[in-house]
Amino acid sequence: MSSIDTPAEVPRPRAAAQAAAPSTMTWVTLALMTTASVASLRAAPTMAIYGLACVFLYLVPAIVFLLPTALVSAELASGWNGGVYRWVAEGLSKPLGFLAVWCQFAMTIFYYPSLLAFVASTIAYVIDPALASNGVYTAIVIMVLYWTGVWVSSRGTKALAGLSSWGLIIGTLVPGTILVVLGMVFLGQGNPSAAPMDAGHLLPEWTGLASLVLIVNNFLSYSGMEMNAVHVSSLKDPAKEYPKSMFLAMGLVLLIFILPALAISWVVPADQLSLTAGVMQAFDAFFSYFDIGWMTPIAAVMLISASLAGMLTWLAGPSKGLLEISRQEGYLPPFLQKLNRFGIQQNILVTQGVVTSVIALMYALIPNVSSVYWIFSTITTQVYLIVYLLMFAAAMRLRKTQPDHPRGYRVPALGLVCTVGLLASLAALGIGFVPPSQFGGGSVWSYVLFIGCGLLVLGFLIPWLFLRFRKPNWRTTAAASGASSEGDRA
Repeated sequence: MSSIDTPAEVPRPRAAAQAAAPSTMTWVTLALMTTASVASLRAAPTMAIYGLACVFLYLVPAIVFLLPTALVSAELASGWNGGVYRWVAEGLSKPLGFLAVWCQFAMTIFYYPSLLAFVASTIAYVIDPALASNGVYTAIVIMVLYWTGVWVSSRGTKALAGLSSWGLIIGTLVPGTILVVLGMVFLGQGNPSAAPMDAGHLLPEWTGLASLVLIVNNFLSYSGMEMNAVHVSSLKDPAKEYPKSMFLAMGLVLLIFILPALAISWVVPADQLSLTAGVMQAFDAFFSYFDIGWMTPIAAVMLISASLAGMLTWLAGPSKGLLEISRQEGYLPPFLQKLNRFGIQQNILVTQGVVTSVIALMYALIPNVSSVYWIFSTITTQVYLIVYLLMFAAAMRLRKTQPDHPRGYRVPALGLVCTVGLLASLAALGIGFVPPSQFGGGSVWSYVLFIGCGLLVLGFLIPWLFLRFRKPNWRTTAAASGASSEGDRA
């Protein structure tokens, strides 16, 4: 999808997974697939604020979070099919497995408003740039686009299946390359950078803990690595090739994240940078300088089409995983398990849409659009971090309780790798409660309250209520065969 423009892995039978994947795959191919799943331009403005220090702020979470996540998910995926629910259910318990798959779904409730806020600000640059900071306009665009996406997804349109790969090319690689090339030419012509580019600015200036808060957003930028771990068994020599694949993917992802962020910092001063419209601010500045302003709408259309393609492609993904597990184990009431005539979980999508619409109204009620965008991005990260905490804990326990279970790949020094991932995730959870230095003059306690309530209600209270009031008849007969062969083994 931004990085997290990718869905959580949907549980499916092993036979289906094998049929869908090729029998062999090169490690380079897997690296490119992983790059496509993770890389995005949407988060670039949040790091461009830090100028040259964005290199440090991207590199640290890559080492302590991206790499452990990729390696651990590879071991789990090569030993247990069924995605994160199966991993956590086997390693810890079924209720915690439900919590993990719920959080994979729940993070999208705040993710889509922040994604569509980015789309709204990009559209504004085609219509009227002043609209980019208008909360009412942003709220209207979010609701219209989301409900349109629900309608399209609920019809089971198969043509959407290939949109994600096109999204990488159209909305990330091409505009990202244009942005960096224009930036280099801009500096090459003797123009000063808006942000200092000397060695003294390699590290972020320390003005308190708030100076490092934006690093939390990078954890979400790197999420989704577990999605492609299912292909580890398709490599000829997983033990040797998978680590090479992940190091190559990490290098490519860092380049795609860092270079556009630097290019933005060269031309847009940090105090003028919008977290939602920063990419278009940079394009607009570069195009105006080179007297090619007619390209601004073209760049906007590329970014918009890629974001919408990602939303449409993955809108039903996480909810489908939640649905399949719930039909087997009875975690959700029958109303939310119903399918429409196209076989799509329409009731879940509509219910999510109602909540998304309420959240969108916050853009109209809170004056600073960038602040709302940051709050939603942080809540999304906080909820998704629960998944990784459970995954790391399950991996360590499975290595102890089922040491002889067949695994296509085993992580060297698993305990150390999981410990680093756990500590990094816990640190990110804690830092997420500290307002960033760019948050403005808003109340610190209001910020903490928003983040805390979002995490507690969405990440813990709602799944606990589902488990507390769960009834035996919530298990659907349609999933009976699946439950006996797949769910009962979890």
